[in-house]
Amino acid sequence: MCGIVGIVLASGQVVNQEIYDALTVLQHRGQDAAGIVTSQDGRFFQRKDNGLVKDVFRTRHMRDLHGNIGIGHVRYPTAGSSSSAEAQPFYVNSPYGIAMGHNGNLTNADKLAQEIYRQDLRHLNTNSDSEVLLNVFAHELMQQKKLFVDSEDVFNSIRALHKRVRGGYAAVGMISGFGVFAFRDPFGLRPVVVGKRETENGTDYMVASESVAITGLGFTLEKDLAPGEAVVITDDGEITYQQCAEKPQLSPCIFEFVYFARPDSMIDNISVYKSRLRMGETLADKILKEWPDHDIDVVMPIPDTSRTSALELAYRLGAPYREGFIKNRYIGRTFIMPGQQLRKKSVRQKLNAIDLEFEGKTVLLVDDSIVRGTTSAQIVQMAREAGAKKVYFASAAPAVRYPYVYGIDMPSPTELVAHNRTTEEIAEVIGADKLIYQDLDDLIQAVGVGNKEIKAFDTSCFSGVYATGDITPEYLASIDTARNDDAQTSKKAQGQETVGIYNGS
Repeated sequence: MCGIVGIVLASGQVVNQEIYDALTVLQHRGQDAAGIVTSQDGRFFQRKDNGLVKDVFRTRHMRDLHGNIGIGHVRYPTAGSSSSAEAQPFYVNSPYGIAMGHNGNLTNADKLAQEIYRQDLRHLNTNSDSEVLLNVFAHELMQQKKLFVDSEDVFNSIRALHKRVRGGYAAVGMISGFGVFAFRDPFGLRPVVVGKRETENGTDYMVASESVAITGLGFTLEKDLAPGEAVVITDDGEITYQQCAEKPQLSPCIFEFVYFARPDSMIDNISVYKSRLRMGETLADKILKEWPDHDIDVVMPIPDTSRTSALELAYRLGAPYREGFIKNRYIGRTFIMPGQQLRKKSVRQKLNAIDLEFEGKTVLLVDDSIVRGTTSAQIVQMAREAGAKKVYFASAAPAVRYPYVYGIDMPSPTELVAHNRTTEEIAEVIGADKLIYQDLDDLIQAVGVGNKEIKAFDTSCFSGVYATGDITPEYLASIDTARNDDAQTSKKAQGQETVGIYNGS
């Protein structure tokens, strides 16, 4: 999962600080690398590297990012290389000069990489499918065979791209001397929103992964891009939208609402915060129905994503809500850390228990989801060490039993704690006295009530049903090999890069 942003300032002021601020707001979507590309007088200026936004961009770098239009990207590490060579945005000089940043995963990236080399006669320099996406777009734009590009050329190129590319993707790009564009995959799996801000000199425009970046910079949220839709914002401030997919079908990723998005964001007209409140309500209703004589003394969230659900769950149960764990905010999100050993080490560094809240109590710990179970097991153990009499565990999401293939680097299926295990067996693995999962129908209801026009969500990591309909057992086997922690450790020990094209975002 990554964050993307693009800004065009009508005032002519330098855009670098605005993009920096937006990337800081989107930092939760990726903490491995960050990059900005700006444009002035037909020339690009770039800075990107591994690290947090605040570490990648120093004053000397910001001074060199000229121009009133630009794009930015924050990346998190995936099964591919996490070297700085895969930091985004990527750039190609032909045609016109194009920079692009991407959030998602192309499920036919290997096939496209071969086409790009053998048919399009273009060169790839990394293992990132984001570079694949950029080169597909660049090739299609070149087919327009024009000296100067216009908005219709961009839309036609995106139409052709949608016909070639499979998977989940949201992209923002910039064409030298022309402007900024953005587009969303035909299923709307990855989010993109558009905002505007009126100024004395005209209208500023912005595209971003989440609305919190739009509103955080003083823009007004205009709309979510529809599935398959694209937007073009020229450098003189003209904005145009077009639907570029033949059969768009909105099936947004439900895991955005469970974990990745900030609670103060709106995605497809759904409040992430309200969704998580409703997740707490439905989970509490399940507990009251199946376990009416529960002996829960206190409800505690596992910071930070589960707080909203845990608060509503406690209220519904009539049990006290307490903050039993204090989070070190300078440790990254353990879900997206590469390697099992690093994740295990980070949990203890990230959270510290307040013993007084645990001593002699039956505690219900609430988390947004359980993926590998590594973090859950350590937290249960920490609760016991702090003096808890019993430790129950509740997940605001259903059991994660299948890999996610559209841009969230879920681990190998065999490393998912719910893989081929019952709820009771999972409880034993993580050391909990009892484990309660959200039901999938309840999760869909909790999120979907916010926008009843959405007929389906992608719930593939819970259900094994993939929205694009093209995910084969062979493909899942290939990503199993690529994502397995042991396989990655072995390759790194041998000094090898992972072979193949993987999610760069």
